[in-house]
Amino acid sequence: MRDEKVVRIRDIGRREGRLIKISLSDLMPLPPPYDKPELEPPLTEPKPEWSSSYVTELDGYVAIDVPWKPRSREEEERLIKGFLDGLRKLTSMEGNWTFLQPLLLSLDYCAKCQNCAEACPIYVASGRKDAYRPTYRSEVLRRIYDKYILKKPGVNIELNARTILRLGELAYRCTLCRRCVQACPLGIDNGLIAHEIRKLLSMEMGIAPTALHEKGTMLQLKTGSSTGMSPKAFMNMVEFMEDLISEKLGRRIRIPVDEKGADVLLIHNAGEYISWPENPAAYAIILEEAGVSWTLSSELVGYDAVNYGVWYDDAQLARIAMKHIEVARKLEVKRIVIGECGHATKALLVVADRLLKDDYRIPRESVLPMLRDIVKSGKLNLDPGRNNFPVTLHDPCNIVRLAGIVEPQREVLRMIAPMFREMEPHGVYNYCCGGGSGFAIMNSLNFPEWRIKVASRMKLKQILEAFKDSIDPKVPKYVCAPCSNCKGELRDLLTHYRVTELYNIHYGGLAELVVNAMVDLKEPYLDFTTQ
Repeated sequence: MRDEKVVRIRDIGRREGRLIKISLSDLMPLPPPYDKPELEPPLTEPKPEWSSSYVTELDGYVAIDVPWKPRSREEEERLIKGFLDGLRKLTSMEGNWTFLQPLLLSLDYCAKCQNCAEACPIYVASGRKDAYRPTYRSEVLRRIYDKYILKKPGVNIELNARTILRLGELAYRCTLCRRCVQACPLGIDNGLIAHEIRKLLSMEMGIAPTALHEKGTMLQLKTGSSTGMSPKAFMNMVEFMEDLISEKLGRRIRIPVDEKGADVLLIHNAGEYISWPENPAAYAIILEEAGVSWTLSSELVGYDAVNYGVWYDDAQLARIAMKHIEVARKLEVKRIVIGECGHATKALLVVADRLLKDDYRIPRESVLPMLRDIVKSGKLNLDPGRNNFPVTLHDPCNIVRLAGIVEPQREVLRMIAPMFREMEPHGVYNYCCGGGSGFAIMNSLNFPEWRIKVASRMKLKQILEAFKDSIDPKVPKYVCAPCSNCKGELRDLLTHYRVTELYNIHYGGLAELVVNAMVDLKEPYLDFTTQ
């Protein structure tokens, strides 16, 4: 009799029903106080009608929310041909010069030692489901490549619609956090392989989650913002932030917009203006107090650092990165500084380096080192005692592991938060929030449940353990997350488990903590400290 818990590579194209079965009893246990069963909301089943259009036979959850299942043998043949044509491009210099070498090396040299599996928070949190291993989707692609592109004999894989559909969904069961790479003795990048599968589906087959493509990059290229916020709405938000600053600081600060020749063009994730305007407002206060020459841009794309292409489509990434550079050139700024947003930092600081040449290589940096330098300069009148509550730091993967910015944020916290404590592990060994690679904004169908229950489970465990000495709800606590997408995921995670309501654990960015420590404030900047 076949063991239903064991999922072999060949099962991806042969097994009937769901490849992965998830139950609450299988998931990684949570620490106190969430070891009580009543604090774990139950799982739900996918709607039966979804199976006719969406891929529910991986694990019952749907990340790719566009109908792409073939309804006839002819459609299946077109799906297979499109996938193989895309794979040929993906593994050719002409079709994939940006990432070809690391992709081929990762396909060629994996020793299948499985060191990466225990480093993967999704695999561990799921109860160690075989198909969630970082090597599983990689080995499926490797076998398809070996059998159908290189024509190697004896390779055990069957390429059919079920194989491609499940593999496509599997590419969206990885947050691309690259923690697996650190654990690999050979440096094999299974995260890159997951990214390249997504890229093949998008660039060659036109298949991508709606939140990333239609409501993400396409909306941004059309309207200038991934939120659909118009320039007029942006200017209204600037006025709102000036009012907020006046209320908290007791005096009005003018936020500079479209000022030519400034030292710094500061660009935030547009989601900050919609959901967390206190973060860009905090930077306006800090830069004003520090005497920095800076500006925002009202130009389309200029006020939105988002670049969702970094998660699934190189062409979309390039289009948006070039628009960011064009705005900076038009304003004649000396450098671009990217606000507290991990994926935007990676997209414009790291990946865009493969695209930008000559006059387009404008200096680009994260805001975190600049914030550290300002705090250390003594230009701000700060009283750490105003942050006299437990604080822990969530390390955004794209900032610490993929951009190498680890210490600046810690230096700031050690100066302004006397009760700061680290999560374990932390720094470059941190765990993803669970919302990485676009997951935080993918809210269609039932995917949010998988995201929160599985992808974010390890982060909830870390937060609870960081505050285990002060879990008393009378004590306010703060998770500092210097990344817009991470804050979005923490918002959903803490809401799902009622963490703020039950245990007084809050979240927010780093700049808010800095401003909250300012002596000259008329009102505390963090509202929960007054409750």
